[in-house]
Amino acid sequence: MALVGCGSAAPAISISNQQLSERVDTSDDWIRSRTGIGARRIASADEPLTELASRAARAALDHAGWAPGDLDLILLATSSPDDLFGTAPRVQGALGAMNAVAFDLTAACSGFLFALITAAQYIATGAVRRSLVIGADQLSRWLDWNDRRTCVLFGDGAAAVAVEACPVSETGLLGFRMRSDGSRYACLTLAQTDGRETLLPGVSTQKGGFAPIFMNGQEVYKFAVREVPQLLGEVLAATGTPADQVDWLLLHQANQRILDAVADRFAVPHERVLSNLAHYGNTSAATIPLMLDEAVRDGRIQPGQLLASSGFGAGLSWGAALLRWDGPRG
Repeated sequence: MALVGCGSAAPAISISNQQLSERVDTSDDWIRSRTGIGARRIASADEPLTELASRAARAALDHAGWAPGDLDLILLATSSPDDLFGTAPRVQGALGAMNAVAFDLTAACSGFLFALITAAQYIATGAVRRSLVIGADQLSRWLDWNDRRTCVLFGDGAAAVAVEACPVSETGLLGFRMRSDGSRYACLTLAQTDGRETLLPGVSTQKGGFAPIFMNGQEVYKFAVREVPQLLGEVLAATGTPADQVDWLLLHQANQRILDAVADRFAVPHERVLSNLAHYGNTSAATIPLMLDEAVRDGRIQPGQLLASSGFGAGLSWGAALLRWDGPRG
């Protein structure tokens, strides 16, 4: 599987730490010193996830030089769909990609990496030749904007990567690992509310609805700085790749301290750690492809370079992969 195109989309509205401090008891210094975040993009009331995901998908198609009809598969990694029955088919329809099967994959902040690995398996079997893998989330709709522990962290965005079949010797997915630990699920949740509705005398049913995002930040931080370097180390060892041969660390953009801790573990200079947290915050499944697209467009990531990547978050779930960027094949 070769990575041959990318694209992204972000809402126009940007809310700075200073603006947020007018609503909740916080400050720019407090947020930056603990997270590295300076602002976040927030979707307007008239900007659904489908629109963001479709814009990112079109940009990736254009970058790869593909027509919508070239697609065989669309995977949408999201935890905040416009429709719980699935938003990927709506993206497929918006693109006019009528030859592609489309479905959602939910794994929170690990979602994009899990979806990319899933697409690779379809390609490896020969069932799929070309796929779009989209990471998109609009968690602003599920935040308690009066809770300074969570509302300062998250933003909205979407990004996509175009992948296609290639000879094994040219693959862009050199190795990967995935993990889940449901015993720690309560550390980060967007849980169903315990609503009840009387259906008949003596018979009640659950009433649909979700509580705002809850996060035990301290536990999630400890989980990430412990588990992510270990899993990345396993991938590098399995592929026989010394850390000094990795061109870039492309990690889930959750917290700058986590990014720096992983870099220190592998003695990777901080200037080789890709980060756009300051401008976007944590966009969940969108963070990795959003950062990838930014670094490809500005020339930092060049064809043939190696990217050590990891996604981690709710579930708890985490994954790691060693990627090689190819770029458009003309």
